Parts: sequence; C-alpha cells; structure tokens
Amino acid sequence: MSVKRIGVLVSGGGTNLQAIIDATLKGDINGEVVIVISNRKDAYGLERARIKGIRSEFVDYSDVDAYNKRVLELLIEEKVDLVVLAGYLKVVGKDIIGTYEDRIINIHPSLIPSFCGKGYYGERVHKAVLDKGVKVTGATVHFVDEGTDTGKIILQEAVEVLDDDTIESLQKRVLEIEHKLLVKVLRMLCK
Repeated sequence: MSVKRIGVLVSGGGTNLQAIIDATLKGDINGEVVIVISNRKDAYGLERARIKGIRSEFVDYSDVDAYNKRVLELLIEEKVDLVVLAGYLKVVGKDIIGTYEDRIINIHPSLIPSFCGKGYYGERVHKAVLDKGVKVTGATVHFVDEGTDTGKIILQEAVEVLDDDTIESLQKRVLEIEHKLLVKVLRMLCK
C-alpha cells in the first residue's frame, strides 16, 4: 500500500501539525507530511516542519487569486494526495478545492453546526461557547467545501464545559481532542 503524501496548511503554532507529524513518524498513519505551507511568516508551524526536515513554505501575496494559485502550485509540485487545514486562518480558493475535492480536511474547535462559520476561529469560538453558557462543546473534523465550516462532517468528539472554565482552560482541553481526532481521521483516510 502506497504512503499518502500529506500537505498541511497552518497559520499559527502548529500543535495539530505536530500531532500529525508524530503519528506519521510512529507509523500510526500510512502517510508522510511532505510540505507545510503558511500565510504567516512567523507561524511556528513552519519551524516545526523545518526541525523535522519537511519542506516549509511561507506564501505572501496581497492578491487572493495569486496567493491561492501559488499554494496550489506547491501542493501539486509535491504530489500531495491529501490536504489538512490545521489552524489555517485563510479561506481556501476554489481551484484548490476543485483539484482536491473530498481530499481537504479541516479541524474546527466546536461541534459543528454550533459556533462555526465566518468569524468563528481560535479563542473566539471558546469565548462564544462560554458566553452562551452551553454545557458541551468539542471538536469537528470535516471535509472542506466552498463554504465556511459547511463541508461534510467526518468525525466529532464532545468536551464538557466546566463551571470554572476560562477561555484558556477550555481551549486546552478541546485542543487535546483535536489532536486525537485529526490522527484518527488521517489514519482512516490514508488506508
């Protein structure tokens, strides 16, 4: 069985990326991260890739079409089979979605369809959860389509919201679930 070539798009620290890299190196996923792309030069996810000898690329174009064209060129150049959005805070272009239809996944820090869509990312999601007073949140892995957090759900897991939770404590517990879910979904998709 051939090893799947994985491209990961990040905008921040890359802890989900690290979980994927670790799982591939341990053989838990029949895949290899071959490129990490970021829209932020200072994204620590790029450094995580460099440390492991994985190609890392910062892409910076003010023109959205030029930006997405370059990202697609890099993914094709590396013969990527599967694209993972791991804390990626840009909208993926239509050409990328069309080329990688049903082969782009995203991790979102809530139980979609709650607390998702435009403006719901990072700490904003956890703040909204706490402000609303819900008792359960979680994480969702879904396929990426042309909407924002509207693609078919692959897997979800719930996280209890505790009475004394802060944005930071809730975010930490949800992130632990994100790592597990991403690895589980990639294990399935790379079979």
